[in-house]
Amino acid sequence: MDFKSAGLSESEYIRIIKILEREPNFLETQLIGVMWSEHCSYKSTKRLLKTYPSEGKYVLQGQGENAGVVDMGEGWGFAFKAESHNHPSAVAPFQGAATGVGGIIRDIIAMGARPSVSMDGLFLGDPSLKKTQNLSKGIVEGIGAYGNAVGVPIVGGKTFYSPCYNENPLVNAFSSGFVRLDKMASSQTAKKGDLAVILGSKTGRDGIAGASFASRELDENAKSSKPQIQIGDPFEEKLLIDCCMDLLSEKLIASMQDMGAAGILSSSSEIAHKSGCGIDITVENIPLREEGMAPWEIFLSESQERMLLIVETENLEQVFTMAAHYDLDCAVVGVMTDPDRYRIYDKGELIADLPTSILGDAPEIFWPSAEPANMEERASLNSSNLICNNPGKDLLSVISCANGRSKHEIWEQYDSMVQLHTIAGPGNPVAVVEVPDTDRACLLTMEAEPNKCWTDPYMGAAETMALSLRGLWIAGAEVLGMTNCLNFASPEAPEKFYELEQCIKGLADTCRSLDCPVVSGNVSLYNETASGQIQPTPLVVTAGLLIDRRKRLVSGNAMTGDSLYLVGDLCGSLGASRYQVMKEGKPSGKTVEPNHKKEKAFRERALKTAADGIASSARAIAGGGLAAALANEAIASDKGFCIDFAPSSSNEEVLFSEGGARAIYAVPDANKETFEKMWGGFPFVKIGTVSGDAFKWEGFFNIPLTILKKAFTEGNS
Repeated sequence: MDFKSAGLSESEYIRIIKILEREPNFLETQLIGVMWSEHCSYKSTKRLLKTYPSEGKYVLQGQGENAGVVDMGEGWGFAFKAESHNHPSAVAPFQGAATGVGGIIRDIIAMGARPSVSMDGLFLGDPSLKKTQNLSKGIVEGIGAYGNAVGVPIVGGKTFYSPCYNENPLVNAFSSGFVRLDKMASSQTAKKGDLAVILGSKTGRDGIAGASFASRELDENAKSSKPQIQIGDPFEEKLLIDCCMDLLSEKLIASMQDMGAAGILSSSSEIAHKSGCGIDITVENIPLREEGMAPWEIFLSESQERMLLIVETENLEQVFTMAAHYDLDCAVVGVMTDPDRYRIYDKGELIADLPTSILGDAPEIFWPSAEPANMEERASLNSSNLICNNPGKDLLSVISCANGRSKHEIWEQYDSMVQLHTIAGPGNPVAVVEVPDTDRACLLTMEAEPNKCWTDPYMGAAETMALSLRGLWIAGAEVLGMTNCLNFASPEAPEKFYELEQCIKGLADTCRSLDCPVVSGNVSLYNETASGQIQPTPLVVTAGLLIDRRKRLVSGNAMTGDSLYLVGDLCGSLGASRYQVMKEGKPSGKTVEPNHKKEKAFRERALKTAADGIASSARAIAGGGLAAALANEAIASDKGFCIDFAPSSSNEEVLFSEGGARAIYAVPDANKETFEKMWGGFPFVKIGTVSGDAFKWEGFFNIPLTILKKAFTEGNS
């Protein structure tokens, strides 16, 4: 038996024979091979992901479901998750990105939630390269075309450029939605005798073996070796959303699962395994759009816009009636049976008979871990290369470079206002949407710091997580939970596994210390080509709750006459900062050491500042440091800033260092005393006032607001 064609190792195949007490046939080998792929099984990371904190006072459904769900209050839940579609987007940018959006939306449907919010994390190569420009164009157009047509607003995201993504761009799709708590769905509630029903598109050959494709590095012949990339149909997905919402409203579904990676196979086996059932599936009952498909092709197809419903017999007729109303294909393809049997029949012949558990419990792999030989070199910082002799020129470079400039050319292609519940959309540090029929708001931050994770994986990931939390605290939101997408190179290389291991540890330790449960997530490995490997790229999306959305402290609302304050340490670190990379061309030096005690002190004061309405505006200090934060705030507020603070530290450290619990606040004169009392016991200093029509820092620069805006919006090209 050619087990290698199924992506299995010799030791894995021997294990399968021992479990089955026989050799599997061709179909069974293919089924197990896909379910044991990295993309489906997380066999390299399962033990690491168990270190995440998963419980919290708002968590209703954590890891193990299609998406996490947190309690928004007043009978509402919020389902959210991030997924990767990296390999498909590298070889077919438009469809790869589009179907990534469609797939993550179906994860939200599977929880019973109406998809209400999308965000995207894009990691692209050198923007001066034609290849990057073409990939970027296709990816952005794919996201916009699908999201706009399906009617789910894209309210924010993260776009990051680095040469390490030249051959391997990353597309991380985030989606979320609101669900009434009494209408939540699950993939764990099927029972013996229930019927398995496919709703939506017919099954074709697109995406066959897509899960295996995403579980290995992209080779030189990627375009010829890729599976047929899935083709998305957002209009079909819109019908699917509406139909599923109506079925749930009428309580006609016992359980539900998205058909994502590995299609019918994964959805059916996961529902059976999680529900403690078995399942019998009849091949000829599966609606097909292509002739001559072999059973293994049918079960591994990743055709889009399909859901697997588990329906009680007495509800079947109503389900078919509802499907016909939405002009969707609907077919009974199987029945839930005795525990731990996954059986496939073709015209009455039993062609596969496996324990359900063999599909749901892939053996873990314990890869060796070794600190990279050049880690000391990565972490070292040569300060002599970073001297700032022209602060004004350097500031304009920092806010106009690819990672500093406005991304409006991307997000203006997206519809951020459809559904009419977006309060703050793209271009804001925090995305904000209304919780339906309440005064509440859900707030979302998306962060990633690949450069910092490259120079120190643990500290970089810890800073990434803390940064996502600070944005919510500053706005006044209580943290509900986090989802993440872990993008890494091959775990088989000890140095790469070390990066993965340390990043997860940095995220887990920070979440545990700062009371943020991890409710869902995704792992994408083997992001590398013959020409290079990506930097470790953990992306996090954190959700927060404001009970009264009128009490949100916004950014970009500084008022003339306000006093400007810096809270937190004067300096962070220049290590792996935007300024450092701009000066030296590649990241080096560590970011700040995690200080969870200081983060908690910051959290307490930030939340109270927002709740009491003391400040006009606030912004976390992030990429580009204090100078960039002030510049971005001045641009967003359309106000001049006069900074009269004369620091004793070096110019570059004061202006451009990053990291740590730090923020700027604009405070009305009447509230200055209250603000200073509230931040007592925590470092803070008054640094200037809001006035004039320029960003002026005494002793450093005097840049007209018009020049600042031009640099930010038009970039340095």
